[in-house]
Formats: sequence, structure tokens, C-alpha cells
Amino acid sequence: MNGMAATMVDVVYPLAGERVPRDHRQALADALERVLPGLTAWPDFGVHRINVVAGTGSSALLSQRARLALRVRRDRVGALAPLNDIRLHVGGCVVSLGRAQVRELLPHATLYSYLVATDDDDELEFLASVERELEARNVRGRSICGRRQIVSTDDQGSLTGFSLMLDGLSPVDSMQVLESGLGRHRRLGCGVFVPHRSAAAVRT
Repeated sequence: MNGMAATMVDVVYPLAGERVPRDHRQALADALERVLPGLTAWPDFGVHRINVVAGTGSSALLSQRARLALRVRRDRVGALAPLNDIRLHVGGCVVSLGRAQVRELLPHATLYSYLVATDDDDELEFLASVERELEARNVRGRSICGRRQIVSTDDQGSLTGFSLMLDGLSPVDSMQVLESGLGRHRRLGCGVFVPHRSAAAVRT
């Protein structure tokens, strides 16, 4: 990045509460919109996946280290002030947000996204579409596809995607992926990448 600060940052809120819907992506986006109308339409805005306790029920316990993290442009951080110290109603569950902290994005050779949205149900077709998007951006790295997932949405009924790891990225390419993400529906947490230590965990 030639010593320049990234355009995007992560704004992270401590999250207190008992549980959220296991499939909470749409409900969370709706809850954020009720507090800040238009928030999820901000350029390159993204929502990180909330860590929940593994299980199969319709609701999920929040992990002790649960956080709400939003990826936003640096110049929009101040506009998030109304989210500090509030209660959010997420799909019938209530969670409380603490005071936000800003975390800088740093390049990493290996990046991981829990879900990248796709129109392709086939893994090979999905990887081919990822490669086309990376080539269009002149990003070079190894793509490793993880498990297929389906999430609920208001406008499409359901959304298909795969977890994805990108390995062997240069610092410049890594920052480009962190800032821009891949694919669509970042308001639902799709295509938002985080640094990862090892490519061996892609299918977890």
C-alpha cells in the first residue's frame, strides 16, 4: 500500500445477548437499516459473520467472544455513531451493542470468506466465476472452495454460496480483496474476507 492507509476499515462492536437466529444475515441487515436507513447501500459496505455456537436449531447461542463487525469506508465511520450502546432486534432476538472500535485492514497472504454468493450450484462453475472476477481485477492467487451453503433472503427466497479461501496473495492483491470483496450481497455478509493463518481449514 506504499505506506498509505486503507480506504476501508472494520468497525467492531462488543455484542451482548443470549442468542440470534442461526440464519440471521437478512434479519441483521434489516435491524441495522432500522437504525441507519440507507446504511447497507453504502459503497462497498459489508457485514462480517457473527460467531455463534455450532448446532442445528433455528436459533443459535452467541459465543462469548461474539462481535458485530462492519466493513465501511474510512470517511463513513463517524456516521455509525448511532449504533453505539444500543439494542438491536434481530429476527425476534435482542442483542446489545457496546462502543465501537476501529480496526485497520492489514494485508495477509491467505484470506478467507465464510460465504461468497454465486449463481452456480456446481463447485467447478463457482471457481471459474471467481477466477474470472479475480482476473478482471488482475489479482493473482490460488482459490480453494469450501462447503456449499444456503441462506434465506427477503427478495430471493434463498441464496446459494460457498466458503472460499484465497492463498498466495501479494500485499497489494490482498488489500484489494479486503477492500472490495468478491461477488454480491455484502450487506448479507457475503464476499467479506478476513486474514487466515492456514489454507488447511477451508472446509471448517
